[in-house]
Amino acid sequence: MPAQDDWTPFQDRVDFETADFLFRRNQMSGGDIDQLLDLWGASLIPHQAAPPFADHEDLYNTIDAIHTGDVPWQSFTTSYTGEKPTNAPSWMNTEYEVWWRDPRAVAQGMLSNPDFKSEMDYTPYHEYDTNNEQRFCDFFSGDWVWKQAVSADPVAAREYY
Repeated sequence: MPAQDDWTPFQDRVDFETADFLFRRNQMSGGDIDQLLDLWGASLIPHQAAPPFADHEDLYNTIDAIHTGDVPWQSFTTSYTGEKPTNAPSWMNTEYEVWWRDPRAVAQGMLSNPDFKSEMDYTPYHEYDTNNEQRFCDFFSGDWVWKQAVSADPVAAREYY
């Protein structure tokens, strides 16, 4: 297991949290990331220091270097195969490449990761808003997982959906 201060492939916690904020939480555009890093870099010139990333490409390359498990990527190509009108829109004539990982293997890898040991609650629950309408937040708030846990007949629970 990595050391508590191992932020690989990031240099440190600040780099990691900067990437997390810009890419995941804020979903900032590449151009805006470049502008922010340029301003950050300018503010660090008197200290002879540099911002955590040179530009958005450096940020993306660092994120892409994160080890994401051993589930291989797979791909296939697909295109529209139905009837096409005379002036078919371009999407009907385009071939698309789809990349994916086996969701079952990804989930298995996540559940077997010791880093998540005390971070996940595996208890199914139902949550309701003030109008008494069910709120769905994650997998364990769903009806299927609830039915799996509370059904006296496991076969009937599997046939719920």
